[in-house]
Amino acid sequence: MNKPAPPITRQHRLPPVLRGLRIPVVASPMFIISNPDLVIAQCKAGIIGSFPALNARDEAGGPVVLEQWLKRITEELDRHNQANPDRPAAPFAVNQIVHRSNGRLDRDVEICARWKVPIWITSLGARVEVNEAAHSCGGIALHDIINNRFARKAIEKGADGLIAVAAGAGGHAGPINPLALVGEIREWFDGPLLLSGAISTGRAVLAARAMGADLAYVGSPFIATEEANAVADYKRMIVEGGADDIVTSSIFTGVSGNYLKPSIARTGLDPDNLPQAQTDMSFADSDSAKPKAWKEVWGSGQGIGAVRDVVPAAALVDRLAREYAAAKIELAAELAAEQSTG
Repeated sequence: MNKPAPPITRQHRLPPVLRGLRIPVVASPMFIISNPDLVIAQCKAGIIGSFPALNARDEAGGPVVLEQWLKRITEELDRHNQANPDRPAAPFAVNQIVHRSNGRLDRDVEICARWKVPIWITSLGARVEVNEAAHSCGGIALHDIINNRFARKAIEKGADGLIAVAAGAGGHAGPINPLALVGEIREWFDGPLLLSGAISTGRAVLAARAMGADLAYVGSPFIATEEANAVADYKRMIVEGGADDIVTSSIFTGVSGNYLKPSIARTGLDPDNLPQAQTDMSFADSDSAKPKAWKEVWGSGQGIGAVRDVVPAAALVDRLAREYAAAKIELAAELAAEQSTG
């Protein structure tokens, strides 16, 4: 007698490029912080690594740095896969800032298409032509959103999946509770859905999946890794900080974001009494006395209380994997006990 077919789960419905990860985690692209060293370490450890295209900064008259980064990442991951066929690296992603201020967008899109980037993450706007470029090279496009209205617009414009940036996330965080945001999206969208917002433990990764997300989007813990392009003081603040050390403000970029209070205080500003927000996406000219966003004032999500030390990225992934496995076992036991007592 034939056995019944196993149920089709959300993981089975994911595009192949998002399956088969060691744990269902995508490392979020962090401005300035994410570099080839970090991305390669994340991918080799079994999770999707990513970086913003704008992190690859050209020097006048020099080579195109984005091209160099993609060549290095692609070739190093390929060598790893040939040497470790039983433990291949996860794929990588590149984040495109789809905003009128990004004068490099068209050039960067062309480069990423030529290098056949497998996963494209778009932010600050949804553009049909960028999604089409991703599809032209066999990639998929994931768009980050902060509410249900933007989620619908992204899918209408051809995005393959969504990144729900909920309250508590680092960087340009949204204001909506993750339970509410994921719940509203899942009422109409059955495609790939990632969740961002204070996810710093394996237990939180499992919670994201229980809410209805397919993968967790993890950023701030990777600031406190050896490979991250962050100064020692930044990493120290992540290790020493907790949720109470995060302040939400739009003063620094014109868009609401979460920042470390100690980094704000040492610029001379009062983090509990910040002035009104700017109307543009950057501070004034270079001779302004105000601190430069992302330079002197450092972003972080609310989940950093789980970060205890500066460690290699692989060690951080190891911790998340252990905690994720333990949380699944614990939850399964709890559910089995409930059923037995019926």
